[in-house]
Amino acid sequence: MPSPGWKQRAYRLFDRAVPTVPFRFLPPKQSVRMAFNVILDREPDPVGGTEYATKLAHGQLSRHGVAQALAHSEEFRRRVPITDVLLSMHVSRSEFVAGLPRAGRILDLGGTHQGFADGALVHLGYPYRFERLVVVDLPVEERHEIYQGGSTGATVQSELGPVEFAFHSMVDLSAYEDASFDLVYSGQSIEHVSEREGDAVVAEVFRVLAPGGWFCLDTPNGPVWRLRSAELMNDDHQIEYSADALSAKLQAGGFEVVESKGLNLMQHGVAHGVFDESEASAHPGVFAAADECLLLAMVARKPATPMA
Repeated sequence: MPSPGWKQRAYRLFDRAVPTVPFRFLPPKQSVRMAFNVILDREPDPVGGTEYATKLAHGQLSRHGVAQALAHSEEFRRRVPITDVLLSMHVSRSEFVAGLPRAGRILDLGGTHQGFADGALVHLGYPYRFERLVVVDLPVEERHEIYQGGSTGATVQSELGPVEFAFHSMVDLSAYEDASFDLVYSGQSIEHVSEREGDAVVAEVFRVLAPGGWFCLDTPNGPVWRLRSAELMNDDHQIEYSADALSAKLQAGGFEVVESKGLNLMQHGVAHGVFDESEASAHPGVFAAADECLLLAMVARKPATPMA
């Protein structure tokens, strides 16, 4: 029986002994095989492999074009599962953010990005230019240890517009005037405050939104995560809502819930009362069946005219 670690030693020897050939210099057949291996995790089928290699050899398609075609294929989307649940949820959240309404003045609650100074909303894929984006987050010393990276507080000019930072609790939005924003986004943040504080957040968001403005949230789906454990999914969470409870909270605060959807579908696991992380990881995206998803994704709107 081979000794432990034999693969790692073999890889190190292989890396030293075999010359590295950049992808752009590989012969057509080898280029196609590498693209299939890396992107679709399989060997090329005879028809597809030959067609791509022929087009590549005749200059009808570039190596990047081969990789791009496979990466955007139906097979990749449907047949090559994401196995890391955190990565898969990030993909889903990016899809949700890309579908948020266009807005000129945006307030992002808890939106500091741990790796980029201009915040999470831009890097999750919000597609529209804005006049103003204010990111609210706790002071660094008050955040959980895993959330202490990101902005130092200076205004940053992002690719979409200026991003300001304000370090205080999302429960207290008294620094902002009535009707001063068109969109408020709460991405994985409302679960970090208590249910009573959540009511205060909803009331404050309603106040700072202009008539017709949007309140959009994504947050863990509590009943689905309880299939995994009685404990909350993160020790910094205080509550994890059901779709009905979150929708009721928003409506009680005066909002119209326009969309109640979910991210990362786990329908078979939910049907059998089993937390199936691999199923949810393999099904990223935005789904209508909110109750069967890992995360909730809500789009609510403040009425354009005062309710009677």
